[in-house]
Amino acid sequence: MAEHAYDVSVADFDTQVLAASQSVPVIVDFWAPWCQPCQILKPILEKLAAEFAGKFILAKVNSDENQELSQRYGVRGIPAVKAFLGGQMVDEFTGALPEGQIREFLARLIPSPAEPLRQEALAAYARGDIEAARKTMADAINLDPANDTAYLDFVEMSIAAQAFDEAKELLDVIAERARDQNRVASLQAQLQLASAGSGVDTVALVAQLAATPDDHDARLQLSNAQALARDYRGALTNLLEIVRRDRKWNEEAGRKGMLNLFTLLAAQPQYDDLVREFRVALSRTLN
Repeated sequence: MAEHAYDVSVADFDTQVLAASQSVPVIVDFWAPWCQPCQILKPILEKLAAEFAGKFILAKVNSDENQELSQRYGVRGIPAVKAFLGGQMVDEFTGALPEGQIREFLARLIPSPAEPLRQEALAAYARGDIEAARKTMADAINLDPANDTAYLDFVEMSIAAQAFDEAKELLDVIAERARDQNRVASLQAQLQLASAGSGVDTVALVAQLAATPDDHDARLQLSNAQALARDYRGALTNLLEIVRRDRKWNEEAGRKGMLNLFTLLAAQPQYDDLVREFRVALSRTLN
């Protein structure tokens, strides 16, 4: 019985799995001696448990001998792999997956070694020290190049630093492989807005619109600048005004701008009510 992989039964499941998962992820493999796919999966899991050397524990449950556990956790077919963290089942899969997919499964459970640096970078970003945040996030990426979240954080920080070329280049690289496609789309929208809204004299644009309210180009520039400054209500209000005044202007730039902002805000739940409000307003204006 290996150090990080052992057999578990009904008698010690609560201790060896639920209690142990308070400090480290526990992967439970429900198997049976007669199950051929189980015989394929089991050595892969044991190999990974040895390789990860304590970053997770492999608990093997003979489902024939522990039917109570199989029923408790809804095992319908084997092999069935269930992940426990903090005393709760948090993820699972059924069948003998290839090793690469199992590694992806484990990556969702095991904290990245770069996480402390990532949190330090986010704290610096929250304080407004963007360059220090970018440097620390780059260190986090170097420590764990597979950490897609850190890459996306770095892109967001680069947009804030107006390093648009660097942000676009990195986002193009990470976009296809990243699991969080909502955030990828949001960052693409941010990058588009930032490129259009940087360096704009908002005071002059406001004065220009006061004198000529139908200057849609000025209103669009103001909206982009407002979005860049995270005044999303102001940006959406100006885009909606373009739609109200001339919905066809510049190939429906007002409507398309609103949709772009909806995409940007989709990954930020705190703006759900704002997005809902302006979706309704846009629909009413168009209809």
